Amino acid sequence: MLAEADLEAEVVTLPDLWDLPTPFASAILPATRGGERELKIDLIEQSWHVLRDKGVLTVWSPYINDAFFPGHLKKVFGRVHHGPQDQPEGNNILWVEREGERPRRRHEITFQSRINEGPSCRFVSRPGTFSYGTFDDGARALCEVMEIEPGDRVLDLGCGVGTNGVFAAQRGAGHIAFVDSNVRACALARLNAEANGVKDFEVFATATVEGPTPDSYDVAIANPPYFANSAIAKLFIERAKALLTPQGRFFIVTKTPEEIGDVVLEVFGDAVGYENRGYTILKA
Repeated sequence: MLAEADLEAEVVTLPDLWDLPTPFASAILPATRGGERELKIDLIEQSWHVLRDKGVLTVWSPYINDAFFPGHLKKVFGRVHHGPQDQPEGNNILWVEREGERPRRRHEITFQSRINEGPSCRFVSRPGTFSYGTFDDGARALCEVMEIEPGDRVLDLGCGVGTNGVFAAQRGAGHIAFVDSNVRACALARLNAEANGVKDFEVFATATVEGPTPDSYDVAIANPPYFANSAIAKLFIERAKALLTPQGRFFIVTKTPEEIGDVVLEVFGDAVGYENRGYTILKA
């Protein structure tokens, strides 16, 4: 459609909107039903800073009587304009205009965690990433069970802000590969690895777990999202098998051990399960 209209388009993937190099005249935010509240607030804040003076942010809300956006838009931009009230169900348009300057406010939460009697580590988290504001219970269960030997090359699949890989390094891992499809999570994994003294690591932003060298990792750890279908867990399991050495070890934490266990057995041929904190950790 853009080509037919003789328009140019560019697709850019960055951790933050304000990493974009030039200010824009307009920005459009199509909001989904539900979604993370803090991420929506963060996007409003960042939209201010990517717009030039008199730039316009247009928000599409699926709620006719939206109780969220008007108040938060007003807090950042001031006056809020509303579209026609006779819109079809599920279409509510609001827009605001940038005027003046305001200091940049980053929405983030820093939390501290430790595994067993090890030293405490500090992690920065931001909206839109897994483990926003707290160390996930499933990740903790995994980290307490995973077996890391000094010098191991460790693959952290679905790394989020990097907690599991950092704790693997704390146990003596020689190299950590952080992998996630979320570029903001990847940026935070890098930040947190450096802040917690991880010396040897790589970060891969990939939705297909491509990039790490096959047959080169001693340990792969995975904490796939429980709310998604099993496709992500299956991807992690299959790619872990390809990326591990022949003697490599794989650990995955799950709330659905029967379903995930079948896939692990199909790919690896054998597995053993551990119960910890209400979760099952499968080792293959």
